[in-house]
Amino acid sequence: MDVREGAVTIEVPEKRHGASEGSGDGVFYNPVQELNRDVTVGVLRTVADECGSYLDAMTASGIRAVRAARTGYEAAGCDLDPDAVDLARRNLDKNGLDGEIHRRDANAHMHEHRHDVVDLDPFGTPIPFADAAFRSARRYVCVTATDTAPLCGAHFESGVRSYGAVPRNTEFHPEMGLRVLLSALVRTAARYDVAATPVLSHVSSHYVRTYLRVEGGARAADRRLEELGYVDHCQRCLWRDHERTLVADPTATCPECGQSTWTAGPLWLGPAHDAAFVTEVADSIPDDAGTVGRARDLLERIAGELHRPTHYDQHRLYKRWGEPNAAMDEFLGSLRAAGHDASRTHYGGTTFKTDATVAEIHAAVH
Repeated sequence: MDVREGAVTIEVPEKRHGASEGSGDGVFYNPVQELNRDVTVGVLRTVADECGSYLDAMTASGIRAVRAARTGYEAAGCDLDPDAVDLARRNLDKNGLDGEIHRRDANAHMHEHRHDVVDLDPFGTPIPFADAAFRSARRYVCVTATDTAPLCGAHFESGVRSYGAVPRNTEFHPEMGLRVLLSALVRTAARYDVAATPVLSHVSSHYVRTYLRVEGGARAADRRLEELGYVDHCQRCLWRDHERTLVADPTATCPECGQSTWTAGPLWLGPAHDAAFVTEVADSIPDDAGTVGRARDLLERIAGELHRPTHYDQHRLYKRWGEPNAAMDEFLGSLRAAGHDASRTHYGGTTFKTDATVAEIHAAVH
């Protein structure tokens, strides 16, 4: 069947009766990721003055390569499935676009070819492709991870194996997953004297998505490693603290309630986005994009987020306090009136960031 996304129309496999979203009889296509792809088009339009070539490293239906080609990029895609390669080529032709679709292992292709923008959108963890991606990319690496349970600590051992970090299943689990992923990507890039800096990141619909600007140089890579560190967290009272360090020095017991604490890391503790870049991306999303309203709302929320390595859930706090929660605008207003920075986050309607401790939050709103 034909599906329209933005300014392109592509052929995708029919979904089998009873199959999960995104399944077909052959090549995979996931309609839930349209928001992801619409934001990607906004990014590609934003960086068009410095970038001209784009690789969709695991192309499947070719939708990302087709949309990049429509945006004006010299687009390429890779897939080992001959049906996927044929379909992706047909979809380029269907839209009157030029591009190269290779029947090739993505890692082999990336080790042998350079592209301004490299996009990893695999099923599950992107880590098996990360080394090659940072060797291939001149300007940007875009990464999707759909294995959120390992990233967030719900599947602990799998998270440790895949990402070389200790994840913890906390109430700020979406951001835990994002910062575990960013840590692994920054460390991978640094092995090749490449500095990777996140300029836009979001957690949506059970996946993590990030865009990293890359530059060469050992000193620049070292500066990114200085943004790694550890978070200590109390499950009982929700106290937490963080430290930028490569050597963990965990806090054994919570200073507020005496409960044993959890330590997670190494995590990326630096900014997960560049506010000016995010705003420019929002303005660059085409008006004909299918999720344009949602995408711009998401990016507006991200641009306003404080650069703090964890977020709070207001409902969890009030549950701990045994009280009914206040309206979010009133709640955040009370924090600001008490002299604290505070912002909503894109992780959920009751999530927020602040420089206040749990004790200071309680004092500010009572």
